[in-house]
Amino acid sequence: MSILGKRFWRIFLLVLIVALPLYYFTRDGSSAPRYVTAPVTRGAIVRSVIATGTVNPVTTVQVGSYVSGPISAIYADFNAPVKAGQLIAKIDPRQFQVKVDESAAALANAKALLGKDQADMAYKQITYVRNQRLFAADAVSNDTVDSARSAYLQARAQVGVDRANIQQQQANLRDAQVQLNYTNIISPVDGTIVSRNVDVGQTVASSFQTPTLFLIAKDLTKMQVDTNVSESDIGDIRSGQTAAFTVDAFPGREFKAVVGQVRQAPITVQNVVTYDVVVEVANPELLLKPGMTANVTVVTAARDNVLRMPLQALRFSPKDHRAAATTSDAPPTHRQPSDQARVWVDDGGTLKPMTVTRGLDDGNNVELVSGDLKDGDLVVTDQVRTGSADAGGSSPLRMSRF
Repeated sequence: MSILGKRFWRIFLLVLIVALPLYYFTRDGSSAPRYVTAPVTRGAIVRSVIATGTVNPVTTVQVGSYVSGPISAIYADFNAPVKAGQLIAKIDPRQFQVKVDESAAALANAKALLGKDQADMAYKQITYVRNQRLFAADAVSNDTVDSARSAYLQARAQVGVDRANIQQQQANLRDAQVQLNYTNIISPVDGTIVSRNVDVGQTVASSFQTPTLFLIAKDLTKMQVDTNVSESDIGDIRSGQTAAFTVDAFPGREFKAVVGQVRQAPITVQNVVTYDVVVEVANPELLLKPGMTANVTVVTAARDNVLRMPLQALRFSPKDHRAAATTSDAPPTHRQPSDQARVWVDDGGTLKPMTVTRGLDDGNNVELVSGDLKDGDLVVTDQVRTGSADAGGSSPLRMSRF
C-alpha cells in the first residue's frame, strides 16, 4: 500500500473513532420514554386530621380552703374514693372556736342588756302614766309630765337599740360558726382524689388566694382528650365525628372516641393559632390516666367501596416531545371545573387523555366519581427515560450531530 493510502486510512479511522460516539449519544432517535403506571382499584377513602392532646377527667374539682391555719388531720389520700360531704382534711379549729365563744358571750351580754333596758322602760312608762293622772288632778306641773314622757320614750328607743344589737351579735356568732365549719375540708362531689397537695402540720395561708389542697376527679370511667388542632385543619372538624387515639403506655392498643366539642376560643403560642377540640372516650377499665399524652386521629370524611386511583396520577403531565405529539387528537384545552381533572392512560406506548370527576382524597388516593376509567385500568403516574439519569419527564441532553 502506498504512503498516501496509509495516510488516508489513518485519517478515516481517527474521524470514525471521534464522531461515532457523539453520533449515538446525540441522535434524535434516543431512548423512548417509559411510563410508570398504577391500577385503578376499589376500596375505602378516609380523610383524617392528626393532632396531639392530653387525657383529662371530664370533671375535675379543685378543693381549697377559705380559712388559714395548720393542717391538723388528713382523712383521705391519693386515689382514695370519696363521697360528697365526706370529711377529707381538717384545719386546727382552736382559734376559730375562740371566736365562736367570744361571739356567743357578746350575744348573751346583749340579751342581758335588753332585759335591763326593758325593765327600765317599764318603770318609766308607769311613772309617765302616774304623772298624767296627777296632772289631771292639778297635783303636778305640765313640765313634770313632759319630762316623764321623754324618759319613757328614751327607754323605749334603748330597747330597740338593744334588740338591734342582739341581731348583730347573732350575725357575728353565725359568721364565727361558719369560719369554724370551714376548718372541715369536705369533698363537694363523689369521685377519686387525683392529687393531694398538703400534709399534716403544713400551714395553709388563704389571705390573697385560695390554696388548692385536693384535686378530685368526679368520674374516671369517663375521660376526655384536649387536643390542639391547627387553624388549617379546624374547618373540617365537627362535633360527633369519630376519632381514635393511642397512648405510649399501651402502644398496641387503639382507643375509640368521638368529638364532643370544638371550642371557639383560640390558643395563640408564638403566633401559631390552634383550637381546643375535646374528644370524649369511655374508660371502664381505668387504663387511661390523667395527664397521658394522646396521638389523636379524627376522621373528618370517609367513603367505602369506591373507585379510586393514586393521587399522583392527577399531578402527572407529559413533557416529552414524543408524548406531547400523541395528544394532538385530544380535545382543545379549556378551563375545567375544580372537581374535574385529566389523567393519562398508557395505550400501547401512546398516551391517551381521559377526563374524570374527582371526589374525596386522603393524601394518597382520590375517589373517582365519574369518568371512563374502570377497576383495573392503568393510569400513568410518572415517566422515566431508559438509559438516562433523568426521570419524571425531564428531557435528556441534546447536541448537534457531528
